[in-house]
Amino acid sequence: MRKIIAASLMIFSLAAMVRADNVYTFDTDHTSIGFAIKHMVISTVRGRYNSFSGSIVLDEKAPVNSSVKVVIKAASIDTGILKRDEHLRSADFFDVMKYPDITFVSKKIEKRGSSYEMTGTLTMKGVSKDVSFPFSLSGPMKDPWGNSRVGAEATLVINRLDYGVAWNKAIEGGGLMVGNDVKIELSVEGVKK
Repeated sequence: MRKIIAASLMIFSLAAMVRADNVYTFDTDHTSIGFAIKHMVISTVRGRYNSFSGSIVLDEKAPVNSSVKVVIKAASIDTGILKRDEHLRSADFFDVMKYPDITFVSKKIEKRGSSYEMTGTLTMKGVSKDVSFPFSLSGPMKDPWGNSRVGAEATLVINRLDYGVAWNKAIEGGGLMVGNDVKIELSVEGVKK
């Protein structure tokens, strides 16, 4: 019995080591997390988050066995307009003092033709909900310094009301000041050192 337990622990340890060797950390200089939302029905406001971290545990032979974790600092929201960004950081929207992080943790990845679909838990403003979205995966490849790199791109749409981000105002003639659907655009480059 002891031999079986020892062998099981050794196999588990080796598997953990293999997975640890395949961790790609987000290269934040070459990664962007952006969003777009309708303003007064007639235009689209775009923004991004400037402070975030993330990792991809990549199974190169079977990408469906991979996983992703992302942490975004909500206070780093940036639409290019300081007054608007301050409002977005307030309790009307993200309440960054109370909820400093927006997180995503993958649960499963499935192959869909030439691309993949990821399902995971998105947590924002204290609310956790599962989301699914398609993504493309590129690499791995070697950079000029000998590091292995991968790339991933994805777009998903969420309803901000699902996460308690509900501030709004009605506008004359119908419609709302701020749209409810938020398009999130991800372009990730991960590096294994």
